[in-house]
Amino acid sequence: MIEKIIQLEEISLVDFLGVEDRNIATLAALFPTAKLVSRGNAIKIQGSQEVVQNLYEIIQCLLDHYRNQNLINQEIIQHYANRNNRIHQEVDKPGTVILHTAKGKPIKPRSANQRKIVAAVHETALTFVVGLAGTGKTYISMALAIQALKRKEVEKIVVTRPIVEAGESLGFLPGYLEEKTAPYLYPIYDALDDMISIEKRKHYQENGIIEVVPLAYMRGRTLHNAFVVLDEAQNTTSNQMKMFLTRMGLHSKLIITGDPTQIDLPKAKQSGLVEALEVLKPVAGINFVHLEESDIVRHPLIKDIIQAYDNSGR
Repeated sequence: MIEKIIQLEEISLVDFLGVEDRNIATLAALFPTAKLVSRGNAIKIQGSQEVVQNLYEIIQCLLDHYRNQNLINQEIIQHYANRNNRIHQEVDKPGTVILHTAKGKPIKPRSANQRKIVAAVHETALTFVVGLAGTGKTYISMALAIQALKRKEVEKIVVTRPIVEAGESLGFLPGYLEEKTAPYLYPIYDALDDMISIEKRKHYQENGIIEVVPLAYMRGRTLHNAFVVLDEAQNTTSNQMKMFLTRMGLHSKLIITGDPTQIDLPKAKQSGLVEALEVLKPVAGINFVHLEESDIVRHPLIKDIIQAYDNSGR
């Protein structure tokens, strides 16, 4: 049995919980194997991991709905419970399609751990995806971002990377921001151009619907109604990681991807990703997905290459 606690902030408790907590009682009746208790300005959920995660996401959806519509009733509770159950059933099916590429090819999880990424992102606002090169962590994350945009679950996508090679100080490079950073962000553009047409991608960028920017340009922003992907997070410093995490706004999703075996930072600097994985372990509402060699989906030689380097100790 596990437990999660949701803090209810900046809302009317009577309106959200219902008179004598009737709304909570309605939701609890739909999940008889779980224990759902409201106490003060918090809701405590206890039960199996699957049921607790499902209930946690439903309550988050209800909170979003209440903040937008200022209304919660039994019909609305039933709607989100049914919708969320369908989502959980779908993400558990092997090979469920996330998206179709610009050429009509289906994009779907190709391993059990990739399916965990899909489930994790549906469940929580913040997901860490850690794995070796070739495990599909960036590609699946980008597909989920495009899916959320097409479903109008978010208003924009922001993709960012720390640019270690340029020291995150790009002023000395010629040209405008896009020209300066493009060489470092090509992998992101490659993924986007596979999923949507180049023309549509450029249209989205021109209208601020998709942003691809270096991490240095995230400082001072707050991102509401956005799907945000931080790629190559192993190359963030501690301060950069904390800065990025505090950019999270209302109704946003964050995915942080990285490979702790490929840190390019100077040896004196600790990886912000490695630190965050340890520091944030006890924080409820964050998912961590770890990909392994068996999840590598690029050329089959990659597994052998990685194994050869591991064996050599380099």
